[in-house]
Amino acid sequence: MELDEIKDLLNKKLETDHLHRSDADFASLLTKKANSVLIKIRKSLWFEIISAIVITIAFALIAFTSKYNSIQIYFSVFTLVFIPFTIVFIFLLKKTSTIDSNLPVKSNLQSIVNILEEFTKRYYQFTMALIPICFIFSFALGYTEKEPVEFLDTVIGKYKPSISWILIFTFLYVIALTVGVSYFTKWYLKKLYGKYVDELKNYINELNN
Repeated sequence: MELDEIKDLLNKKLETDHLHRSDADFASLLTKKANSVLIKIRKSLWFEIISAIVITIAFALIAFTSKYNSIQIYFSVFTLVFIPFTIVFIFLLKKTSTIDSNLPVKSNLQSIVNILEEFTKRYYQFTMALIPICFIFSFALGYTEKEPVEFLDTVIGKYKPSISWILIFTFLYVIALTVGVSYFTKWYLKKLYGKYVDELKNYINELNN
């Protein structure tokens, strides 16, 4: 048999294979695909949990070892911030790992999609809100810092920047930081959750059909 004939036979089999499957077969197949996606989402959540724990420990160490009072306060506060943030990740992991057997597959998937969409929306909003909060908080702490910062003193003493130059630099820095963090956060959330949420939506649509 020629190679082209074999290809034709395979294509015909693939085209007609779905005709011999029942609705239950399709639902079972889609459920397996959806479970595969959920496993990937759980891996993303485990990555977030481990990262949050590592960052919390690192922030706590910096807070306890720094000689600057402002840095101690700054990292102590954000150590406390990351603790509830980690708890949220654990809650989501539990939510995506527990499937209610009393609900249809579609309802379970839709529930998870709704939770993840709300989570990623709040995640982005929280990240962007942190930018002005962190900036104002760090500026206030730095302004009240009594211990001299050798690096800043050296830079100011060497270049003697004017107030207007400092304000312009600060404004441009904040704008660049905001744009950079916005793009990165959207990409990050899309990579960890967004693309999988889109896949689950496709499976839900197929189940509807």
